[in-house]
Amino acid sequence: MEVVVGIDIGGTKTKIGLVDSTGHCHVETFFRTKEYPILDHFLDQIKETVTGLLQRLPQAPVVLGCGIGAPNASSKTGTIENAANLAWKGHVPLLEKLQQKMPMPMRLMNDASAAALGELLFGSGQGMTDFIAITLGTGLGAGIVANGQLIDGHTGLAGELGHMDLTVGDGRLTGLGVRGGLEAYVSATGLKRTIMYMLSKYIEDSRFRSIAFNDLHGEDITKAAEEGDVIALRAFDYTAKHLGFALANFTAFTQPEAFILMGGLTNSGKFIMEPLEKYFNEHLLPIYRGQVKLLISEMPGKTAAICGAAALIWEQNK
Repeated sequence: MEVVVGIDIGGTKTKIGLVDSTGHCHVETFFRTKEYPILDHFLDQIKETVTGLLQRLPQAPVVLGCGIGAPNASSKTGTIENAANLAWKGHVPLLEKLQQKMPMPMRLMNDASAAALGELLFGSGQGMTDFIAITLGTGLGAGIVANGQLIDGHTGLAGELGHMDLTVGDGRLTGLGVRGGLEAYVSATGLKRTIMYMLSKYIEDSRFRSIAFNDLHGEDITKAAEEGDVIALRAFDYTAKHLGFALANFTAFTQPEAFILMGGLTNSGKFIMEPLEKYFNEHLLPIYRGQVKLLISEMPGKTAAICGAAALIWEQNK
């Protein structure tokens, strides 16, 4: 059996799996990124994890290579550049250092661009020539496919739509210091910040009045919305309003057939998707109405980002 190692480096978790040519992830696991603030220790943990995954397969596979998705990662230089949600700052030569520990064909790309490639090869983007994948995790990323090609950018850093200044809301700063940037509102972290904003703005009772910011979790906010918690419902509506406005604007420059949403925030289901549809269509130019779909990725949630990373190698071996 031939497999590719797929690695998704996120601000909270690093997910690793072994993916075959159909996009099926045979084994996967994760560890917490923030527990390894020293890069060499982090890369040693990746190597140890990959070794353990290979041993879990019934027969030793042929490993064709390793694909890595990471925030602010350049496919052209193999580096991570000043990622807002990672501990390693500045110019991080991740590809060079990891190849020293794991010699094999290896590619690095912005995590959302890798996710878009995964959708193109294995997921909801199959058969489409124009779509934008939006990753809603610790931050917000975007992978853009136009005319059947991934838009990678001059230095491999295209798609940083989370840090576009949309001058919205209360002027929050993103992790890169952009005031009013989308990621500060539409992400797992942005939703938590919105809960705190809603608690200060409204006086209704809410379970969140006795919970500290660092103890807030997305699944708790979804559960509260299911129970009718007014603060949770308003927070989801506020989040969807900003995302709908942004996606309507993004439509104007590539006219995608669809936006494919993935990541933890999509687990909130109707609480994010129903108001999103409303606000998106309100802001969309009339010439685009009825032509752009809002989809949740059909790839298994636990492994979608892993398969996207693996697609970097499978794209070259198909």
